[in-house]
Amino acid sequence: MPPDQPTPLLGGLSPADFMRRHWQKKPLLIRQAIPGMRAPIRATALRRLAREDDVESRLIWREDGEWAMEHGPFSRLPKASEPDWTLLVQGVDLHDDAIAALRDRFRFVPDARLDDAMISIAGTGGGVGPHVDSYDVFLLQAAGRRRWRISQQKDLELQPDVPLRILQDFRAEEEYVLEPGDMLYLPPQVAHDGVAMDPDCMTISIGFRAPRRAELARGLLEAAADALPGMPATAGERLYRDASQPATATPAALPEALVDEALTAFAAVRLDRALAADFLGAYLSEPKPGVVFEPADADCSPLDADWPQSGTLVLARSTRVLYTGRKLFINGEPAEAPASARLRALADTRRLACAGRAPSEAEREALETWREAGWLHWVPDDAR
Repeated sequence: MPPDQPTPLLGGLSPADFMRRHWQKKPLLIRQAIPGMRAPIRATALRRLAREDDVESRLIWREDGEWAMEHGPFSRLPKASEPDWTLLVQGVDLHDDAIAALRDRFRFVPDARLDDAMISIAGTGGGVGPHVDSYDVFLLQAAGRRRWRISQQKDLELQPDVPLRILQDFRAEEEYVLEPGDMLYLPPQVAHDGVAMDPDCMTISIGFRAPRRAELARGLLEAAADALPGMPATAGERLYRDASQPATATPAALPEALVDEALTAFAAVRLDRALAADFLGAYLSEPKPGVVFEPADADCSPLDADWPQSGTLVLARSTRVLYTGRKLFINGEPAEAPASARLRALADTRRLACAGRAPSEAEREALETWREAGWLHWVPDDAR
């Protein structure tokens, strides 16, 4: 989607206008973000996913006024006609092409921020209670109606002894009823409460993660520590020396010289933009837990030996690719090939037409490695 092109998805705003006016700033209600919306996945398919061991799911319900929650997989789920229950299925975009295509309509936000597409189905009255999220989310109504109440209140104290993070004192400031095709964008820390108004109410949540500073700092320090074995012996392997240490009458006291040595050693650790980019590229391209890639068909010709003259290379739904400068990261690993214009285009569009000028040897070897791992697939022209 061109950044400056207005789109119904954002209520007539362009992605550039939306990011400037609303992203991380204020909510936005969008009527008919997707006109004529029909659920891109059936409720029965979601129920099947919730039975799988490798799919994260939760069932939330109220019984005698008390909240309860259970984690999947589930052998039995409530009937659509039963009230006051919600089924949440995480990462549906990793299992369904239509949901992955829907997710990709929000790629005006950097992929490094994308979490997943979660889908909830609920019986009448179902919800998860008033709460706040630490991430940005687009709440797209896919089937049935849901009443949303939102508040930008400062009081975020939670109810005690409840299996969910439910606000103690939620005071709604605005209220909307969303019908299929309507969408609500919420930045982090906006209190909200959604309640299903119809059986098999379906809401698709496109969520964007925001790493905490402590998480980033810890990861960066770990990346720096991993680089220490490569330091010259004169720097990284030098032993602490205390030839001037006098005899002591207080042997349990920590020597000040050893404290100074530790600080000097830390100051020698390389912490710069290159290290940060390498850490973030690998960390943020790591696939979701539990993701399994299907190996390539052994009967297909290897790309590094027999480059196809037709068809398209398409990244697998679960594959994550990021790049910075000449470095490219795929599924948590640095690519052996540099981030050429061709590979950056593959990362940005998630597909690469095979017709035309053949890739370089380094590009072909990288693409074949990814194909063998199941990270991308060759799709013939007549199958698209």
